Amino acid sequence: MTRSKIKVGVIGCGTISGIYFQNMKTFDILDVVACADIDLERAKARATEFGIPKACTVDELLADSDVQIVVNLTIPKAHAEVGMAVLESGKSVHGEKPLAVRREDGRRLLDLAASKGLRVGSAPDTFLGGGLQTCRKLIDDGWIGEPVAANAFFMSHGPEHWHPDPDFYYQPGAGPMFDMGPYYLTALCSMLGPIRRVTGSTKASLSERLITSQPKYGTIIKVNTPTHLAGIIDFANGVIGTITTSFDVWGSETPRIEIHGTEASLSLPDPNTFGGPVKIRRAGEKEWSEVPLTHRYTKNSRGIGVLDLAYAIRSGRPHRANGEIAYHVLDVMHAFDEASRAGQHVEIASTCSRPTAMPVGIREGTMDD
Repeated sequence: MTRSKIKVGVIGCGTISGIYFQNMKTFDILDVVACADIDLERAKARATEFGIPKACTVDELLADSDVQIVVNLTIPKAHAEVGMAVLESGKSVHGEKPLAVRREDGRRLLDLAASKGLRVGSAPDTFLGGGLQTCRKLIDDGWIGEPVAANAFFMSHGPEHWHPDPDFYYQPGAGPMFDMGPYYLTALCSMLGPIRRVTGSTKASLSERLITSQPKYGTIIKVNTPTHLAGIIDFANGVIGTITTSFDVWGSETPRIEIHGTEASLSLPDPNTFGGPVKIRRAGEKEWSEVPLTHRYTKNSRGIGVLDLAYAIRSGRPHRANGEIAYHVLDVMHAFDEASRAGQHVEIASTCSRPTAMPVGIREGTMDD
């Protein structure tokens, strides 16, 4: 007997929503039934584009008793407020990253969900893709021996030359760490487990930025968040990591992420993507070797975390892109700047479990074959 699909609503119909709508309509268990936006015309345009039955206000979507999961694609400063409203309406929520801007708001989200028996999921879900899951399998199967070190780099000169509305990238809750750090830190925690303490140095190199993209070409942005961060990470398992995130770099040849072990070094793909390449250099070898990917979901599969959440709700198992790891990452991101200002290490109060590895051999569009 065919089981009914889990009905999904989307709040926030901006740029990132397109790939979510595109992918979620192909996932076997999901039925996207409604979308909402503060700009109702934008919601109507997305509904027409992707064949969504209902475009409505946020209040109307929250009042829809058929919707079980709401995907929160609002801007970072609205993540917590919208997420709380979703939970208060009796629905589980999967939000874009970061989980919240402030730690206390992230904690309130998780506490409310627990009190209501609901779920909180959060991007990034890229660590569920074929590239990073191949890396997870290599580590779990012992290919690199005992992990001892890791390094991660996100280096760019900011989004103001390509994004149509980049101002929010330079406000609290964004910047290179809060915007891109979740991809890197979530990938590292999914491979190596939770973080025990951090230290680092942060700064805003420029007080203003000039938009050179359309339609706001020539507009000046006031910078209100650090734009360059260099951090040191002590993982609970003893691995020592380094991370740099920057909007102040014109060009770089640094790798994205590397994890080094007693038997080999592993080069991970861009954690903002779902595919490869994955490369390994084992003890005694002089060259890197590319490893065939062991898992599916290698194209842009944003929304796979919503798919996993739906299967988890149906079966009762934990979901992988969960609020626990998202809160831990939020906690760590704040700690880097706190460490910089205090000139010392900051102990991380939160923790998380490594999400269960993805199964090998599942069909595209499904999760728990």
